[in-house]
Amino acid sequence: MVVKKPRIVIIGAGMAGLTAANKLYTATASKDLFELCVVEGGTRIGGRINTSEFGGDRIEMGATWIHGIGGSPIHKIAQEIHSLHSDQPWECMDGDSEELTTVAEGGFQLQPSIVDPVTKLFKHLMDYSQGKMKLLTEEDNTGYYHNLAAKAFTKSKAKSGSGGLSVGSFLREGLDAYWDSVMKKGHDDDDDEVKGYYGNWTRKLLEEAIFAMHENTQRTYTSAGDLMNLDYRAESEYIMFPDEEITIAKGYLSIIEHLASVLPPGLVQLGRKVTKIEWQPQKQRDIDEGGRKVCVENGGSCCSSSFRPVKLHFSDGSAMSADHVIVTVSLGVLKAAIRDDGKDGSDSGMFCPPLPPSKAEAISRLGFGVVNKLFMQLSPTQHHKGFPFLQMAFHSPHSDFRHKKIPWWMRRTATLFPIYSNSRVLLSWFAGEEALALESLKDEDIINGVSTTVSSLLSHSHWQNGSGSPKLCNNSSEGRYQENEVRFSSVLKSKWGTDPLFLGSYSYVAVGSCGDDLDTMAEPLPKDSNSHSSYRLQILFAGEATHRTHYSTTHGAYFSGLREANRLLQHYHCVGIYNN
Repeated sequence: MVVKKPRIVIIGAGMAGLTAANKLYTATASKDLFELCVVEGGTRIGGRINTSEFGGDRIEMGATWIHGIGGSPIHKIAQEIHSLHSDQPWECMDGDSEELTTVAEGGFQLQPSIVDPVTKLFKHLMDYSQGKMKLLTEEDNTGYYHNLAAKAFTKSKAKSGSGGLSVGSFLREGLDAYWDSVMKKGHDDDDDEVKGYYGNWTRKLLEEAIFAMHENTQRTYTSAGDLMNLDYRAESEYIMFPDEEITIAKGYLSIIEHLASVLPPGLVQLGRKVTKIEWQPQKQRDIDEGGRKVCVENGGSCCSSSFRPVKLHFSDGSAMSADHVIVTVSLGVLKAAIRDDGKDGSDSGMFCPPLPPSKAEAISRLGFGVVNKLFMQLSPTQHHKGFPFLQMAFHSPHSDFRHKKIPWWMRRTATLFPIYSNSRVLLSWFAGEEALALESLKDEDIINGVSTTVSSLLSHSHWQNGSGSPKLCNNSSEGRYQENEVRFSSVLKSKWGTDPLFLGSYSYVAVGSCGDDLDTMAEPLPKDSNSHSSYRLQILFAGEATHRTHYSTTHGAYFSGLREANRLLQHYHCVGIYNN
């Protein structure tokens, strides 16, 4: 007797989906064991990995970094396929901390003696929240920053009560603790180093602006639009690989193409958007398949050898049945799905029947933010000798001293820098509300907004005239920025927030959620503990938002794809199903 091949359908051709497909297809004897298919709603593979070109340079519209090369499977693959070197210029972001130029609104370049203490404070606070106690001890011989962080934790924890401690509240308590310590040392807020040199800025205002600049950078790291919504406890669970963080010279897409290269033509189907997933959480006497009744015996075996318990419906009206489905869509899509599931008592949602409450609640509690990248090409008429690696410190949006023409969305970004030294392509990162706002802005409005902002910041810089980094000029006048206007010829932006296939960028653990929710995300359906289940492992879940310690990363997505592929391989090895 020939046993029908189990059909496995993977939804999504991103990192998680293609890793799972690669593993299932290349595993020993699996080519004869499974009928495998990857369905992708978009017109390309890669998902949130999207390597492109702009201004003649290779850029990443989505995933950009290998977060630590020590032990990273992504780095290992990149080495094996020789993707870490390229003759074409790429987004290598080779600037280092010593090359950073920090400029305060009004065109004031800030001295390291003002910037560095706040930068060091912020770094130590984040290290403390992430449980890097050993690193703190090594870099803080006097224990000064450790004591500030400990005091901040105690105060913020007491204020949070049972509502959950946020990273944002901890950071602000840390800044207050720093100011208290400075006051106790008898330092004047407006000391001689600042007075008369930075216009309307006082030292305290500068320090707060620098701190806010680092907070804005942290928002792009985590995708949390507001750090007050980022859970403190989860920071210490998140695991970083050791060693440096790098980009991939031949593009992140080279990793994706390598994973897909072993798959035969036709296995990955593009333009196949899934609109509904029907599954069988309980044993049924009769299951409707293809318009006819198929009897299901008490033991869960089907009288029809062609019966498969999961049915996928596509946007073009077609359908496909499967024994197992690996869902790798983003957390943003799952959030939209649970909002639609069971709406008005109908079966209009993505899952039919709807997901169990435990799964739906985990999806709802976890955070999923929007991070967008904005690439700007300097005008061909713009003569320069290396645009600075710029950090931007702004007045509060409500300050009377703010430059009225700087748009609100620029005040929430922290950096603007060339994608490599001397490149004419500049990059800035946006998170949260301003990232969404950016998606709907016209290119002309973006060019005008960024040009106004940067021109005013560099109003007394000599970078265009070949002097390298900007020079500090005191007693500046805001109106002089027109003399040194920075002009751009074109822009390119990502639009992850409004793309219906993603609805955001990557996940974070929000206040009110925890690492257990990430584990719940990874649980297959029906649950093994459900004694009424007729077919095991009908719906499996993979993707960065299903990994407890590596969420938000490409390697987290990679690990999750391997996990679900191995779950199915182990399942069939254990029950001994083989094709004759």
